[in-house]
Amino acid sequence: MTPLNVNLRHLIEQLDVDLTDADPLAKVTEAQQRARSLSGIGDSLIDHFVTKAREAGTSWSQLGEALGVTKQAAQQRWLPGNVRQPANFSRFTQRARHVTVLAQERARDLRHGQVDTEHLLLGLLGEEEGLGAKAVIEIVGSRDAAERAVLTRLAPGSENPPAHIPFTELSKTVLREALNVALEMRHNYIGTEHILLGLLRTTDGKAAELLGDIGVTYRDAYASLIKMITAIEVSRRTPAKDAGTDRGAEDPGAQA
Repeated sequence: MTPLNVNLRHLIEQLDVDLTDADPLAKVTEAQQRARSLSGIGDSLIDHFVTKAREAGTSWSQLGEALGVTKQAAQQRWLPGNVRQPANFSRFTQRARHVTVLAQERARDLRHGQVDTEHLLLGLLGEEEGLGAKAVIEIVGSRDAAERAVLTRLAPGSENPPAHIPFTELSKTVLREALNVALEMRHNYIGTEHILLGLLRTTDGKAAELLGDIGVTYRDAYASLIKMITAIEVSRRTPAKDAGTDRGAEDPGAQA
């Protein structure tokens, strides 16, 4: 294996040359920016070869083993490149990220060449422990009933989807709306609850139509979610009866 031609001494010397007359604090700021660039390059390097491995037929289980993480962690970390937005995606909870992974899998199962809003809805329902799915289940009655109602409206395709199925502009709009909802609710994370409301806000999408058909409106979904979030917040403010119980200090939807 050929070692990388990058070392700390060269990086320090180059920064000193580039900022010869700068004060120490300016050099600290520049060092931080260069470190971020190096980290980004490293992530892109891994992304490139993960994509190549997937295109070659490598399974997520194999990739997880090679990367030293679980299959699910590998799926959640290496999402489709055209969806990832580093500035905002870091706010997504693990379950919210998993929804996008499941959406791609549902599109593949249906032999659809793009991930659209309806696939995001199926991904949301697949993440049963997320608040988004729980709100739909509370309104509809069961996950199976909701999923059946969606699937009966989706005709299987005939395409052979690529390793990374592209997301449509509408599905990207849903994810942007999820961020907007989170900001409006003053949440510092984006969970499955925000994705559900993003789906309902994107009225041009198939998912909003399907949710309406099974009786899930924005108003009802929002009310259900607020009730669940409030209950979580109250439970975490209430001292545990068992002194040994640690409820943790995560945000209400940190795993939603």
